[in-house]
Amino acid sequence: MKSPAMRSALAPVYALQDSLKKEWESAQREADIESALANLDAKEAGKRAATALKGGDRGEAKRLLAGHSVVEKEAACPRLIVNDATVEKLGELMNENPRGLLLIRDELPGFLARMESEEFQSERAFYLEAYNGDGKFTYDRIGRGTVHIENCTLSIIGGVQPARIAPLVRGAMTGVSDDGLIQRLQLTVWPDDLGSWTWTDRPPNASARQRYEAAFRDLHDFARKLDTPAIFGFSSQAQEMFREWMTEIQTEARSGNLSSMLESHLLKMPKTVASLALLFHLVDGGRDAIGAEATARALDWADYLRSHAKRLYSAGGVTAETGARLIIERRAQLPEQFTARDVQRKAWAGLADRDTVAAAIEILVGAGYCREAPSAPSPAGGRPSVNYFWNPRIVREG
Repeated sequence: MKSPAMRSALAPVYALQDSLKKEWESAQREADIESALANLDAKEAGKRAATALKGGDRGEAKRLLAGHSVVEKEAACPRLIVNDATVEKLGELMNENPRGLLLIRDELPGFLARMESEEFQSERAFYLEAYNGDGKFTYDRIGRGTVHIENCTLSIIGGVQPARIAPLVRGAMTGVSDDGLIQRLQLTVWPDDLGSWTWTDRPPNASARQRYEAAFRDLHDFARKLDTPAIFGFSSQAQEMFREWMTEIQTEARSGNLSSMLESHLLKMPKTVASLALLFHLVDGGRDAIGAEATARALDWADYLRSHAKRLYSAGGVTAETGARLIIERRAQLPEQFTARDVQRKAWAGLADRDTVAAAIEILVGAGYCREAPSAPSPAGGRPSVNYFWNPRIVREG
C-alpha cells in the first residue's frame, strides 16, 4: 500500500529532522543559561553604571553599559519537512531553512484540489516558482508585511489515487489549467495494478537499509559543511552523453507527433536528468565532475519515468472513455433528450464532475452514438442548455 511504503522511504528524512531538533534543543538549553547569565551581568553593570553616574562620571557609566553584550534572538528550530502550511508561513520557514523544504502530503488530492480553486491561484503561482529551486519570491500581506524569500526551494511528495488525479490531467489537456503544474511532477510513478496477492513474511534486507539511510546522512552532512552552494559539471564523456540525449529529446518534442502535455513534460526532463545524475554522483561519494556512470543511470531513469508519464497523461482520456461506456450502458435511465446536467445528477462512478461528463459526451458525439439537439432560447434570456439525443439505431439495438 502506498502510505506504508512512503513512510518507510521517508524514514531517514524524519530521522534527520529529529536529530536536528535534538541538537537545537541542546543548543537552546545552553543559550538559555547564557541568557540568564547575561541578565545577571546586565543587572550588575546597571548598578555600577548608576554609581558612576551619581559620582558625575557619565562617560564611565556609558562604558559600563556598552560593555554589556546583547543577547541574540532565539534561533529557529531547523526544519526539513512541512505538511500543511500557508504560503506565507512557508516563506518564513524557507528563510529560516535556505537549503529548502520537503512538503509531505500522504494524500495529495486535498492539496491539488486547493490549487485548482480560483481563490488560491496566487498560491499555485508560488508552487510553480518553487519548482525551479533557485528562484526568489516576494509577497506582500497586510498582516505579515513584505516577506522576501531569497531561496524559494520546495519539493513535494505524496500519494494519490488514479481517479483523483484524472480531473487535473483533463484540465491540463483541455487548457483549463495548463500552466505546467502537472508536467512538474517529473518523478510520477504509476504502479501496475496486481491482480493477485501472495503472503510474504521475511525480514528486510538490513544491509541495504543501512546503506539507504547512510546515503541520506552523507548528503545532509555534505550540504551542512558548505558555506556557499557547490557547483558541479559533467565530465567530458558525461557531457557528450547528455548532449546526445538532449538533442534527441528536443527533436522529438518539436516533431509534432506528441501530445502537447507529453511535449511539455519532455521539455522539462533535462533538469530532472541533470538533478538525478548529480544525486547519483554524490551518493556514490563523488565530489568532482559528474561521471559517465551516474549520467547513464540518470538516462535509464529518464526512460523509466517517461513510461509512467505516458500512463499519467492517458488518465484523462481513459477516464472519459470509461465514462462514455457507462453512459451508453445506462442510457435507459436518462430522458429521451438529456443534458450533461442530467448525467451529472446520477453521480455514476467516475462521472460526478462536470468536466468528466463533458469529455465523455464529447466522445459519444464524435463516435456517432448521440448528437446535439437544437436548443430553444431560454425564457430568462440566459444561455440555453445543450440537449443531446441518441442515434435511433442505438436505441433500436438497445
